[in-house]
Amino acid sequence: MASKKSLQCFLDGIRRARNVRRFSAVAEGSAPSSESSQHIINLEYKCSAHNYHPIPVVFSEAKGSSIWDPEGNKYIDFLAAYSAVNQGHCHPKIMKALVEQSEKLTLSSRAFYNDKFPVFAERLTSMFGYDMVLPMNTGAEGVETALKLARKWGYLKKNIPRDEAIIVSCCGCFHGRTLGAISMSCDNEATRGFWPLLPGNLKVDFGDVAALEKIFEEKGDQIAGFLFEPIQGEAGVIIPPDGYLSAVRELCSKYNVLMIADEIQSGLARSGRILACDWENVRPDVVILGKALGGGVLPVSAVLADKDVMLCIQPGEHGSTFGGNPLASAVAIASLDVIIDEKLAERSAELGEKLRHQLLKVQQKFPNLIKEVRGKGLFNAVELNSKALFPVTAYDICLKLKERGILAKPTHESIVRLTPPLSITLDELQQASKALHDVFELDLSKMKKEKPDTPSHTCSNVCDRCQRNLYASP
Repeated sequence: MASKKSLQCFLDGIRRARNVRRFSAVAEGSAPSSESSQHIINLEYKCSAHNYHPIPVVFSEAKGSSIWDPEGNKYIDFLAAYSAVNQGHCHPKIMKALVEQSEKLTLSSRAFYNDKFPVFAERLTSMFGYDMVLPMNTGAEGVETALKLARKWGYLKKNIPRDEAIIVSCCGCFHGRTLGAISMSCDNEATRGFWPLLPGNLKVDFGDVAALEKIFEEKGDQIAGFLFEPIQGEAGVIIPPDGYLSAVRELCSKYNVLMIADEIQSGLARSGRILACDWENVRPDVVILGKALGGGVLPVSAVLADKDVMLCIQPGEHGSTFGGNPLASAVAIASLDVIIDEKLAERSAELGEKLRHQLLKVQQKFPNLIKEVRGKGLFNAVELNSKALFPVTAYDICLKLKERGILAKPTHESIVRLTPPLSITLDELQQASKALHDVFELDLSKMKKEKPDTPSHTCSNVCDRCQRNLYASP
């Protein structure tokens, strides 16, 4: 009882602090900096592995689509933790579920039953129309689970000879940074120095139905699954041609290949539909969920499939100590409730159209700088003309956006992703569009003069696997 009372007092103190604390907005054109934020950045650089290249801003508090740094400067989040915060930061319903469950039970392991996971499993399977779910934690774990499941199904149900199972994936894909995931990657930074990569992988161009059918015709007897993102996120929010998802479904059915949709980033309302596959009313054999399934609070991932596939995995063949834990299950149920109750898919579709309309106006003003504006829902990207920007990169543009109160992150050297929480307001979208306009109009000329006219160390994007530059500007 004492520990429960202490926890409640602690949480009440946080709530009171939030109510009385006041933050100032970032002034346009000023670069926020302070010893406090810089100390934290320096501390991370000293004590943490250097496996990220962050935008230099420190998150101290967040609510909805708003971020505050330790000095009280306010920003608008246009990354949403790579779509893990679709519901908005610290959503009260999700936080309530977290607090209430944390006071009762947080972990049982799957060695025993707990009273939350079965409820979550029933909710998830009924919502998406699959027989069963296998719970994990991170998105990469979900991908690895799906790969193991596909191989096991291939050997048990398709009678693929031992050690010959093949997974087909797409050029430009991103499925995580585990060894299995990078073995399918076209990103040299993800693969170099980590050899040998795992065998049993074939690649095909994303969106190319003819190429996919050719591989199926040639190797179909050995292919267990086709793993793909319905919208490629890390590649720069690449939208497939109309009809592609339906054609993939037909080919997978024809050649008895599992259609495996990685909806970790594109799913859960991000694209303007609950799943991005819903744009073509396609039902994959396997669906991988993550990120927003945990509401930005806890890592929660899941693999959905019917019994014919899922029951290929037997006790002892796969698992996770934390997968399906009661705390994550309670949070995930609340996260799904928020998506449905607040109609976030519909909201994403509506606001996404408005954001792209605003961005197209910026492109019309600077047609030599913006190569393309693309997206679905609030899953969007602005692809820049790297030759016209040189020596400035998309990362430099994001640094200037930060100075104007907008937090976005580049992918590759010429693409800025704009993927805010789905709770964002129209006014905040307009602020971001204006900030991008002002960076081009007011900042870019000075940026070009101040930056050394030398190629970046990452200027070569020629894929080691296929010897093509997938991200070259024409």
